[in-house]
Amino acid sequence: MSNQIPTRDLSPDPVRVVQPKSADLYAKREKIHARAITGLFQNIRLVTLYLTMAVFFLLPWIDWEGRQAVLFDLSNRHFYIFWWTFLPEDFFFLSWLFIIAAFALFAVTVLAGRVWCGYACPQTVWTKVFMWIEEVAEGNRNARLRLDKAPMSLRKFIKRIIKHSGWAVVSIGTGIAFIGYFTPMRDLWEQFTTLSMDPWMLFWMLFFAGATYLNAGWMREQVCLHICPYGRFQSVMFDRDTLIISYDNYRGDPRGSRGRHQSSEEVGLGDCIDCKLCVQVCPTGIDIRDGLQFECIQCAACIDACDSVMDQMGYARGLVKYTTENLLENTGDGKYHFLRPSLIIYSLALTVMISALLLALFMRTPLSIEAMRDRGALFTESYDGVIENSYTLKVQNKSQKDYQYRIEVRCDSIPVTMEGGTKYMTLQAGELATVPLTVTLQDTDMKGRSADIEFVVTRIDDESIQDSTESTFMMPRR
Repeated sequence: MSNQIPTRDLSPDPVRVVQPKSADLYAKREKIHARAITGLFQNIRLVTLYLTMAVFFLLPWIDWEGRQAVLFDLSNRHFYIFWWTFLPEDFFFLSWLFIIAAFALFAVTVLAGRVWCGYACPQTVWTKVFMWIEEVAEGNRNARLRLDKAPMSLRKFIKRIIKHSGWAVVSIGTGIAFIGYFTPMRDLWEQFTTLSMDPWMLFWMLFFAGATYLNAGWMREQVCLHICPYGRFQSVMFDRDTLIISYDNYRGDPRGSRGRHQSSEEVGLGDCIDCKLCVQVCPTGIDIRDGLQFECIQCAACIDACDSVMDQMGYARGLVKYTTENLLENTGDGKYHFLRPSLIIYSLALTVMISALLLALFMRTPLSIEAMRDRGALFTESYDGVIENSYTLKVQNKSQKDYQYRIEVRCDSIPVTMEGGTKYMTLQAGELATVPLTVTLQDTDMKGRSADIEFVVTRIDDESIQDSTESTFMMPRR
């Protein structure tokens, strides 16, 4: 027997170097041809589409007290919204409105995710209109895919001309409607139909028409995926009780095809038959079965598609559905929690801000007055000792009707009067009048100090509507 100890090679295995596959930094976009689908949520989307389109296109045509109901008259710096008239100094109302809109979007996101994107966002609404035109002109999804692969022919050329003509009509209509919010719509339409549009109006009309054509016709989901910032940061506002669209992988997996009305237990599979219809109807081209993705705009097309398949298979609906992470993963108490701290905070903030805005709007005085002293001389003194101060008043009627007004001067410390007495004037709707006037002091014993005075303008038919401004009455020092 040998006394030699057996040896063994302990050298490590050779290292296998794996080279990563090269990838293009800028991947070529693959055009998405979404399949049309019907169902409950798509009907809701159609209702919101009709409402938003009707409001956008019809609002500039509505008259209100002899003028356009909504008109942002930039040349005259008057902004009309039904019974309100706003001026540049009222810009803070617009800022206030934007803040309210932002908080409303945050609250909706916490509650129901990206439902704004899926149901009411202008990009989504106009894209859906353009997709409908495309389907009418070129056929369903399969027909469009075949048309893309086919070589150019007279038939293909005609279909493309019809599609792009429809897009152009909607785009031009959008451009005209948008410009109609900044210039009287009836005048604009007359200029458009008679080919006599102002060059700048024509430029802006074509600009917005081109933007609509590009965004809704060509870019489509690229705006949602790469341009819109909301899609990027909305996920940070989600919580585990936020409504999301999700695939129930516990019920659906493992996936696989089977015969119609064949139960999942018979084939040893989940309820998902892997038909990929949920992918084909998605306007952003994602597979909802891969989990929560920022590309999902929650249009619920995949829900309607999956429900239709479940109906055909004889399975229960809800394989793809609106749910929450807690409900989907069976965590927590198994209930949907509507009231959460973040939602309560947003709701309270919205209630306070909206109430304050409405209160400020309804308490807003439709009248303004400003006083400017004569910069040429602090005062003048006549030979008989009367002290005079000259002022220029700016009085504006912020209402939408003509009214008569009274201008007075008041002072608690000295007996000043306006030269010529109380002034009366008539201002047209929105008119800004410049009123030069002189304030006098007859009592020579009051000389030697300045005094605060107040100019008050009052609407004659309603004494409660008035505005005032303060100034200083200057006197010589003795």
